[in-house]
Amino acid sequence: MGGLVGGLVATVLFGGLAFYVWRRLVHDTGMTGRWRIAATIAIALLVVPIMVARYLGSGGPPMIQGAVAWPTFTGWAIFALLFAGVLVTDVARLLVWLVRKAVRRPAPTDLSRRQALRRITGGVVTTVAVGEVGVGLVKVLGDVPVVDVPMKVRRLAPSLDGYTIVQLTDLHIGGTIGRAYIAELVARTNALQPDLIVLTGDLVDGSVAQLRDAAAPLGDLRAKDGVFAITGNHEYYWGADEWIVFLRERGVRVLRNERVEIRRGDGTFDLAGIDDHSARSLARGHGPDLARALAGRDPARPVVLLAHQPRQVRTTTGFDVDVQLSGHTHGGQVWPWHFLVSLQQGGLLAGRYQVGPTQLYVSRGAGYWGPPVRFGAPAEITRVILRA
Repeated sequence: MGGLVGGLVATVLFGGLAFYVWRRLVHDTGMTGRWRIAATIAIALLVVPIMVARYLGSGGPPMIQGAVAWPTFTGWAIFALLFAGVLVTDVARLLVWLVRKAVRRPAPTDLSRRQALRRITGGVVTTVAVGEVGVGLVKVLGDVPVVDVPMKVRRLAPSLDGYTIVQLTDLHIGGTIGRAYIAELVARTNALQPDLIVLTGDLVDGSVAQLRDAAAPLGDLRAKDGVFAITGNHEYYWGADEWIVFLRERGVRVLRNERVEIRRGDGTFDLAGIDDHSARSLARGHGPDLARALAGRDPARPVVLLAHQPRQVRTTTGFDVDVQLSGHTHGGQVWPWHFLVSLQQGGLLAGRYQVGPTQLYVSRGAGYWGPPVRFGAPAEITRVILRA
């Protein structure tokens, strides 16, 4: 019953958004005849598949797999940008109207002029949306670059100078990301011959039963001091406990509010990992606990913390954490949605930040969520190089 209600709510929501976009780009621009019919069908084709996907399972859009996922998610990306574009133009029109009213200047009454302006803005919005998605598709189909991030770490022993940690995050296996992509990513990561590999969450968008084969190459990751992982919010949407078992069976150690000592010569640092920020509300017995993770540690040793969401750095105050590695944001993935992502994470979107004594690095991730599109936020394999 809950699924049916959720489906109806989603249908009303998507239907309302589609009508809004149709009215602004088709009705208000005065389209007639074949152009009107073609534009109406095009908008329907952009939004209907994602509406249908809502009924395929409780997981919604990420349940879509294989070839059908490409046109479905690509269409949704175009529609989302069309919606953003017409919303921005409507806000601009409202501001102009308010200014005119404030200065008591009458608005133009020439209907043909107003319609021409709507056609121009509608054309610009459509061109930008389609062009941005086209460029974004090309970006995700290219090789993921390696981004080197050198970090000077106080208390790091000279024997650990140059220690490399490769961070893979936000792979989002499922949808349009399958086994071949992950196998290639694993091969490129192993070729870097890192000292340590860390997986910082949101690895999957599906259950173990659905994605067992696609995620299997993660078991082929190799590093001198091992492969470690933490949970992201998406693991909790798809059965975090099962995924934790899956990873552990393949040699990946999942850190759940715990730490391990990493030694090289006479040098040691603590690698700590905590549950995702949202875990407590999503699964019984889960939730971030930094105090537990760092209990009893030697304060003379530096700490590298794995925490999926950047905003979790706000909880490190008083724990003397040297480095935090996070993901989650995808760097915004598609402009202009990065404004909302940045707001949700307290301004911590991508790259390096200094928060108190903690150096934070937010990786844009090696995958993407939903639409196979990246614009203004290229993917990355992150290689952190610790410096004494």
